Amino acid sequence: MRGKTAHGEATPMQTPTPLEQLLDLAADLLGHDRRTLPARAAGSPFMTLGGGLGQAMRLQALAGERLELSLDIPQLLGPVPLSDVLARAVAVPRGAAVPRGAAPEAAGSGPRELLPGQLAALTAQQYTGAAAVHRMLSAELTGPLDLGALRAALDALGARHEGLRTAFGPSPRGPVRRVLDAYALPLVVMAKVAAGVGEDLVAAAHARLVVDVEQLVGHPERPPLAFALTRLAADRHLLTFLYHEAAVDCWSVSLVWRELLADYGRAVGSRPLDRSGRCGSEAVARRAEGLDRSGALRALAARRIKRLRDFPAVVDLTGPGRRPAVFDFRGDRVLFGLGPALREAVDATAARAGVPHAVVLLSAWALTAGRRSGHERLLVGTEMPRRPTAELMGTVAPCSATVPVCCELEGGVDYFLRGVACEFGEALGYADLDTAALARELGVHGDRSRPSLTQVAFAACDELLPETLEAGPLTSRFHHGHLGGTTADATLRVLRWGGDPLLSLEFASGVFSRAEAAELADELRGCVEALTGADPQEPVEDLPAVAGGAAVAGRAPASPIPLG
Repeated sequence: MRGKTAHGEATPMQTPTPLEQLLDLAADLLGHDRRTLPARAAGSPFMTLGGGLGQAMRLQALAGERLELSLDIPQLLGPVPLSDVLARAVAVPRGAAVPRGAAPEAAGSGPRELLPGQLAALTAQQYTGAAAVHRMLSAELTGPLDLGALRAALDALGARHEGLRTAFGPSPRGPVRRVLDAYALPLVVMAKVAAGVGEDLVAAAHARLVVDVEQLVGHPERPPLAFALTRLAADRHLLTFLYHEAAVDCWSVSLVWRELLADYGRAVGSRPLDRSGRCGSEAVARRAEGLDRSGALRALAARRIKRLRDFPAVVDLTGPGRRPAVFDFRGDRVLFGLGPALREAVDATAARAGVPHAVVLLSAWALTAGRRSGHERLLVGTEMPRRPTAELMGTVAPCSATVPVCCELEGGVDYFLRGVACEFGEALGYADLDTAALARELGVHGDRSRPSLTQVAFAACDELLPETLEAGPLTSRFHHGHLGGTTADATLRVLRWGGDPLLSLEFASGVFSRAEAAELADELRGCVEALTGADPQEPVEDLPAVAGGAAVAGRAPASPIPLG
């Protein structure tokens, strides 16, 4: 292409630099004008430009796919200006798929060492049962379902991802994993769900799966996962993915659903499916070994411990005498909404402060927990995927961790929100550290009555998977189920955002009753209202207090929503 000089002469158009191309990608993802973002990015971090974890991971993926550049997500979500982080991108050649059966290392179904985090999940199941370590996520499929196309899509998915073909078993030196050369992902067709008059069909189907989870995914020597298909009505089915945390993490499950539904669309259109195998799980092992050998983890741990010493290791949300002698990982949840008006207020506050909406909700949750426990600074465990490379972005493996985020309830509202955003980005840089090991270093291990360091937790599930996806002629709508387990006293999960937000307060049954959990959810909603209704400079400590379930006049207490 050619442009014109001031004298009308033709001149070659300049080729955009890698930084300019990355800024264009970032502008499109964040909804900014491509012409004005470079100036703002020169002085503002990604998160204060409205970028969240999900957007950071999508930017990383797009940079790898389109530009063959690798971005560092912890840096991207940290306090460094966006332009500086993008300028540090390094060239990475596009990785070629490895044909099935031709992996250069660890080929075959022989025993392999466990990946980081797998031993803890497998050990937890021995003491707590399947509910505490299994999860389920369903897609409600609307439209005519082609069962043959669905089975073909599942076969292609299993062939590509060895994480979905990984079984666990004993050995003389402890549990090991075995990657099966071939494994047909189970598709169990359930009987049509029977629900009472007015009962939600999705909730009824999920309730039945809670009872059947051991039978569906508990076979020894088989991968601990399965798909269950339940007919709800004519041209309406519920496809549920049941999976063990030792095999699949929060990012992996979004990857599974995106690829499965895309493959289904190809299958019904008689287009070829990609069945070439990938060896990403070995990349997880290599990365962990490299961090250990280099001493990077020890250096990270030393810096993190220095920071965490300033924060209380115990955050109690209940009164004296309520703590069980042993935390048993059994739990329940309360589903509640915010409503369109409060959702708009959250979005407007996020835009004004320059943070993602998830940070506003995390901040409100920290404020709720701080007021309940009497702490002005506290740790909130936040679920974060550890996937710093393009290869790991496309890998089904347990690469997530619950990382303590340092929350300080101080300053004006916008200062508070931006501070939490920066602490979130900083905490991601320590996601490779083992929280239990940090607790031991801090001298707070050995208390069997509570989780170590992160009794209060948060997860923005909506950032990783949209509410709906298309699958050929089908429309899918996602529903997060619950199997009756929990890893914290109280966890706030953002299940969906947009026009009709849905949040979940997951709670330990030995710590809260269901009514008490609903009261806590109401306090959280009150803190959201207080944050979003305040002046940007109003001190956080001066915001209206929310007590019990009736702090805000005219607002009904949060009550369970009968959804699956």
